[in-house]
Amino acid sequence: MSRSALVGNVTAMLEDAGFVVSDRCAIRPKSFDIAARRGEDLLLVKILGNIDAFNEATGHEMRRLGTYLNATPMVIGLRSRDEDLKPDVVYFRHGVPVLSPDTAYNLFIEGVPPLIYAAPGGLYVNIDGDLLADERQDREWSLGQLASELGVSRRTVSKYEDGMNASVEVAMELEDLFDAPLTSPVDVLEGADEVHETEATPDDPDADPDDEQVVAVLTRAGYSVHPTLRSPFKAVSQDEDDDEGIVLTGHSKFTKAAEKRARIMSSIGRVTHTRSVYVVDRAKQESVDGTALVEREELEDLHDAAELRKVIRERAEYEEAA
Repeated sequence: MSRSALVGNVTAMLEDAGFVVSDRCAIRPKSFDIAARRGEDLLLVKILGNIDAFNEATGHEMRRLGTYLNATPMVIGLRSRDEDLKPDVVYFRHGVPVLSPDTAYNLFIEGVPPLIYAAPGGLYVNIDGDLLADERQDREWSLGQLASELGVSRRTVSKYEDGMNASVEVAMELEDLFDAPLTSPVDVLEGADEVHETEATPDDPDADPDDEQVVAVLTRAGYSVHPTLRSPFKAVSQDEDDDEGIVLTGHSKFTKAAEKRARIMSSIGRVTHTRSVYVVDRAKQESVDGTALVEREELEDLHDAAELRKVIRERAEYEEAA
């Protein structure tokens, strides 16, 4: 299957599941392909035939964007090396959860979250430690008796009851012993933190030297500016006095490529519930599909975030996606 067809299939599946989906980020470089929202759930999705193409720099940027936009970064892919990804298993690459299309379908269409995740050494599941302890005590088994049944140490059983996850084989053996479900699903939309510990959100990269002046002006106006390197926009800017005041920010000469980026920014903004502004040297129009155009000299004359918000609102009113 071509990557374009795969992107189309994943987009159609998310739409069938009730997500509002952005236009494809058909411009390079790109950290994610589409943004998708269903209610409070916001996804930033990278779609790949082979997930080995997902590198550390892209993973770090997706995780930063997830933090700034309150979104879940996610990769949907077909295979790793020459092996297809297993259905109903969550994988991880550079701190980002990875699903096969079948796993995504089951999660978003069928409402059946995955129970298994891949980690060094094999496949694992979440054990409900409290439920396991209750079942053991109902049988009047000691930790040692259960350990003997499983062929593990008493200390290991104690760790299972304290919340340590188990291999698929051990989980199946436990459920067979007690004839009861003892596993809990992987909460992919919360980043699967309970099964995958990652380092803190990676630091922001330095701004492109060509963008430093724009970053300085936005910072002076009261924005926290988070530069990006692999997104359709150059930065995510947060109004420090307004928790809702997130602006996707672009900057370049106003060319056909810039116009294309502005349209993509608009589409992403409708899904992420953010506004967007593109700073240009000269502009012959006030906006592009909801992305406000602001000339560099004009931006420098804006003294605070409230003035910039007013300009964006007046030039680029749009109806936010539900």
